[in-house]
Amino acid sequence: MAFSTYTELKTDVAAYLGRSDLSSKVEDFIRLAEIRLRRVLRIRAMLSQSTLTTVASTASVALPSDFLQLRELHISSTPVGALAYNAPTAFYGSGITNVTGRPEIFTSIGSNLVLARIPDSVYNLSLLYYQKPLFLSSSNASNVFLTEAPDALLYAALGEAEPYLMSDERLTVWAGLFERALSDLSSSDDAAEFAGNPLRMQVV
Repeated sequence: MAFSTYTELKTDVAAYLGRSDLSSKVEDFIRLAEIRLRRVLRIRAMLSQSTLTTVASTASVALPSDFLQLRELHISSTPVGALAYNAPTAFYGSGITNVTGRPEIFTSIGSNLVLARIPDSVYNLSLLYYQKPLFLSSSNASNVFLTEAPDALLYAALGEAEPYLMSDERLTVWAGLFERALSDLSSSDDAAEFAGNPLRMQVV
């Protein structure tokens, strides 16, 4: 890929399209591509860690503004205590949502985590989550999509031109290249995450 900045990406998208009448739409195509990647791409480079602090007698805790998807949640204590996710129906049927104590389970409602038991004091929660990359713009020349998935970003942006290109046969090619890029990213990320960690058989 010849591009490494937002400006260079816009130039390349315009060049691939080869349509001077779409120049004003290129930024829209890139933004729509980023929205699409936010929905479908989950790689380690998108992971972030944050500490959330509970309030005694309050069940909910606000998620970070850039929260996209949860990976793990723990209580920072000795020993570290993992909290189990429950879907809302199971969570509210657990019988401990009106009980105070050390939190054991959680669910997600809107932009908040809801804990049960209701915290009886202040707890620090260690949140590992996938974060939304900042959108590319004139003031933000790069983000994780551009550095880690430039091919997927390019082909997704080209695909967003479909309403204007209609029956252009290139759309099928770009769609295939986009899907291949996603598959390669997923395989590469999985391999890197587990490399050097041999599987062990455990007898129980």
